[in-house]
Amino acid sequence: MNFDRFAFHPRILSGIKAIGYNEPTPIQEQAIPVVLGERDMMGVAQTGTGKTAAFMLPILNRLVERNGRHVRVLVLAPTRELAEQIHQATQMLGKDTAVRSVAIYGGVSKGPQVAALKRGVDVVIACPGRLLDHLGDRAIDLSRVEVLVLDEADRMCDMGFLPDIRRILNALPTNRQTLFFSATMPEEIRRLAQNILREPVTVQVDANTPAKTVSHTFFPITEGLKRSLLLAMLKELVGGRVLVFTRTKHRAQNLAAFLSKAGHSVAALQGNMSQRERQQAIDGFRAGRFDVLVATDVAARGIDVEKISHVVNFDMPDSVDAYTHRIGRTGRAERAGEALSFAVATDKLLRRQVERAVGKPIESKRLPGFDYGGSAVGDQPRPVRQVPTAMAPRPRRVLRAA
Repeated sequence: MNFDRFAFHPRILSGIKAIGYNEPTPIQEQAIPVVLGERDMMGVAQTGTGKTAAFMLPILNRLVERNGRHVRVLVLAPTRELAEQIHQATQMLGKDTAVRSVAIYGGVSKGPQVAALKRGVDVVIACPGRLLDHLGDRAIDLSRVEVLVLDEADRMCDMGFLPDIRRILNALPTNRQTLFFSATMPEEIRRLAQNILREPVTVQVDANTPAKTVSHTFFPITEGLKRSLLLAMLKELVGGRVLVFTRTKHRAQNLAAFLSKAGHSVAALQGNMSQRERQQAIDGFRAGRFDVLVATDVAARGIDVEKISHVVNFDMPDSVDAYTHRIGRTGRAERAGEALSFAVATDKLLRRQVERAVGKPIESKRLPGFDYGGSAVGDQPRPVRQVPTAMAPRPRRVLRAA
C-alpha cells in the first residue's frame, strides 16, 4: 500500500515523494484517515513509529485546501529538540505548499519568534513554557486554532507541564480538532485525554513495547568495568552512529570527556547546555561529525537522527517506559537496530520487566576478548558470537566533548 490511497493534494504527495516515503507505517496507515476525517484521536504509539507524519500530513492537506493566514494549528511538545524536529518535518513535507510554521521554545531569543508570528504563520510548534510567555506578552493569538496536537503527552506529564497545558487550553476555542499522542497511558494522562477529547478514535500501535526491528542484548558487568567495556565495544561498532545513555547529566558529561580523550569523535547532550550547544551536538551527530552521542533521558527527547545503528544503555533506565523511549532512537521506520545494555547485579528486576515487554528472553553476552578480570558480573553470561563489526576500524577524530 502506498500514500495514493489517502487522496492527498498533489502538493502534499510531492512532499511525501521528496522526503522518500514509499509506504505508510502502521501508525500512519491507521491515523491518517482519522485525522483527514477531522475526528479527535487518541494515538498510543512509541517513538520512532512515524507518528509525526501521521498527524502532520493530513493537517498540511487541510491547510492547503483551506486558505488563511493566522495560527490554525498548535502542536505542543515537551522539549526543544522535539519541537524543532516537528518544525523541520513540517517544512520538508510542506515544501511545495505556502504553509508557514514556526518553532517556539526557550533557551533562545524571543525576537525571531515574535517576528515570525507578526509576519503570519499557519502552524505553531511550541514548548508550553515559552508559549505561555508569548501569550502573556500578547504576541500570539490562539483564538482561531482549528487543530491542537499534544505530542508525547506522557513526557510532558513527567516534566510537570500539565498545569501549563491547562492554561494554554483556556486560550483555545472549544470547537477544534484535538489529536493526543502518548507512548504510555498513566492515570493522569488518561484523565487529561478524557477532558479534552470529544468522542475520540483510538489508534494503538504496539503500545508500551519496544520496536520489533530492534534486537536486544544484556552485557552483565560491574560498575567499575563499564568504561573499559564501552571502549572495547566501540572498537567493534565503528561505522555506525552510536547513542549512549547515562543516568545523570554529570555522568553524561564525564563519559563524553573520557571517550574524547580516548580518541573518539563524541558529543554530550544534557540539560545544563544552552540551546545553541544542544543543537550543535545534535546537528553534528546527524551530519556524522560525531560518531557517538552521550545523552540523558530528558535531553534526548525529540532526537530525530536517521541510521542510529546502536543504542547503548551505559546505565540501565529506571523503568520499562524509559527503556522503550531510549531504544526508540534506533530501529526507526522499520530499519534494524541494536540495543546493548550494561547490566549490574541490581538491574535484575528491570531486566525481567524488559523481557516481559519484549515478549521473550533476552540473551546475556560477554564481549569476546574483553578482560573481565575474573570478577563476578551478575548472572555469569555464557560466551556467544562476537558483536558484528560494521566495517574495518578507522581513526576517530579527537574532539572536545560538547
